[in-house]
Amino acid sequence: MDYNYSTSNEPSGAQIALTVLLLIIMVASHWRVFTKAKQPGWASLIPIYNTYIVLKIIGKPWWWLIMLIIPIVNIFFVISLSHNLAKSFGKGVGYTVLLLLLPFIGYPMLAFGDAAYKGPAAK
Repeated sequence: MDYNYSTSNEPSGAQIALTVLLLIIMVASHWRVFTKAKQPGWASLIPIYNTYIVLKIIGKPWWWLIMLIIPIVNIFFVISLSHNLAKSFGKGVGYTVLLLLLPFIGYPMLAFGDAAYKGPAAK
């Protein structure tokens, strides 16, 4: 018997299509979250600047950008950033976990669901 196993590490067409689809969904979701928070949607496309805008959305100072590049420390700041983003849209801790662990589900729900921007650290 002759088995022909592919040893190529190249992604299949289906994997590429799924990756592109997820990328489009995430870009559209971030754009929509920005516009819901009365920020320009295009800002979600610019690296570093988009994080600065998220910090404005959640009411945190610009120097958090520096904290987000420090190893180990950044873990705590990303968790806090996600939690404050969820709170800014009237969501709780469960939503924070969703944004952190399954962002490809959480962000589209936040963007295209009924969540309305309530302001920084809304209760």
